[in-house]
Amino acid sequence: MPGAPADIIIIGSGAGGAACAWALCQRGIRVLILEAGPRFDPYLDYGLDQPDWEQHRFPESKASTGRYSFGSLQTLDLHWKGLRSWNHIHGEMNKTTRRHGAKYHHVRGVGGSTLHFTGEAHRLNPDNMHMHSRFGVAADWPMTFQELEPYYEQAEKLIGVAGGTRPFNLRNTGHFLPPHAPGYASKKIIAGCIHLGLRWMPNTLATLSQPYNGRPKCNYCANCNRGCPRKDKGSADVTFIDNALKSGYCTVLPQSEVLKVNTKNNDTVGSVDYVDHKGKLNSLSARVVVVACGAVQTPRLLLLSASADAPDGLANESGEVGKHFMETVSWNSAGLHSENIASYRGLPSDIICWDYNGPDAIPNVIGGCRFSPTTAEADIIGPINYAGRAVKGWGKQHKIAMRNNFGKVLSIGSMGESLPNPKSFIDLDPQQTDDNGQAIARIHSHLEQNDLRRLQFMADKTREILQAAGVEEIFEEYGSYDFFNSTHVFGGARMGNDAETSVVNAYGRSHRWKNLFITDASVFPSSGGGESPSLTIEALAIRTAEQICDAMVKKVL
Repeated sequence: MPGAPADIIIIGSGAGGAACAWALCQRGIRVLILEAGPRFDPYLDYGLDQPDWEQHRFPESKASTGRYSFGSLQTLDLHWKGLRSWNHIHGEMNKTTRRHGAKYHHVRGVGGSTLHFTGEAHRLNPDNMHMHSRFGVAADWPMTFQELEPYYEQAEKLIGVAGGTRPFNLRNTGHFLPPHAPGYASKKIIAGCIHLGLRWMPNTLATLSQPYNGRPKCNYCANCNRGCPRKDKGSADVTFIDNALKSGYCTVLPQSEVLKVNTKNNDTVGSVDYVDHKGKLNSLSARVVVVACGAVQTPRLLLLSASADAPDGLANESGEVGKHFMETVSWNSAGLHSENIASYRGLPSDIICWDYNGPDAIPNVIGGCRFSPTTAEADIIGPINYAGRAVKGWGKQHKIAMRNNFGKVLSIGSMGESLPNPKSFIDLDPQQTDDNGQAIARIHSHLEQNDLRRLQFMADKTREILQAAGVEEIFEEYGSYDFFNSTHVFGGARMGNDAETSVVNAYGRSHRWKNLFITDASVFPSSGGGESPSLTIEALAIRTAEQICDAMVKKVL
């Protein structure tokens, strides 16, 4: 433990915790980050140079994977049979009559889930910030896009964002790196979709298109999701965390799992209890506590922090902690192209289509979506997955088919709006506990009819795009209808101006507990129409850090 006490304790070092720490350190505030997972070494831990690279995704371990469970998910309806996940070799992936809880793709570790993200760095569409006032769903964001924009710029400058080509107005674009040129497979998509009237543009990526701040440009290995061994991807560890550490004001304690945030008098929190890497229980105090554990683990920690002063859970005076949970509504279709397009190379999502991103862009559906290539994200870039998923057969004929088809897979994916509903929430599992004897988080998820209509549109348009791009036969499809399989999750501690209907205010500050802040996607009032959330999380966290600093200067914290 460092000798000097911290002014601020941050729980979690993903996009929100890391960006908040960096912004605080720039103002000379001493920060201690408690991270439940390990610190990964990009040069040693990501085995893309190993012969068996394809058999390993991101290097998960017990320490880097938090436990959670699922509540009972909904019964599948024959009306939506066309949305079932399937593969031409193995048949239906979910052979039951109920939606299955597959996985919440979350990394516990210094850098959080940015360690295995694709690198997409999206600003939220301003139209997606007013879902309640316009459509009577979700909640409005308690700030304008213009208020958030300066903090987007700070995050983009630090991590090195290539692109900056969104359809809505950007006031300043000089800080963006040049966009990545589309790969050969993506050029096929662009050419094929001209007659569909779809606009494809370079994706906005936290992946370097040229050397930047001592990091090399991308080598286009297509394996961002396995962890970047070169530091050209702007994950939180090699950007915000490393810069915070260089300031001299930041200390990071990996494998330090917080069990509880303790309250004290005058509506303030006083200390946190955590178990360190040796299994020892510790308690530390600070002027401010920032929770940044993600939209599943943050509600869990708040509920676990119940006390005599907060009998229903910390910051849960409104009863809203864990509610308004939103998941990744997604669809993916993959097929074999008529030509060998060498689709195993390049960036995973180098181009993107935002045409249906607006909340009213899809006919008769509330909430939008986006489309992008997903061949690498679907993990169909190596021969093992070709053999097990794309190419049928056995023996000599299979070998011939593999030679003829390797490099031909083209996959298109779509992510869409997720609207909160009363059946989607986070609570504590009444039966299962973790190694510390604490209840694990339980995920409840339900898709409403509007969600399914959106998902049907996403599936239909994805198939149409593949056909236009030259795919003759689809061999695999999967989506959110029959599986909870989420990378991005939101809500559970949403922000708002009304203390009766939200958990924190517009700056992530608890409505009651004066020195308690939250800086992760749990504060999102709505999910957006398919935008990846990391950049928005970082912008919000930097904004929160500025508010904390100002309050400390004024001595009201």
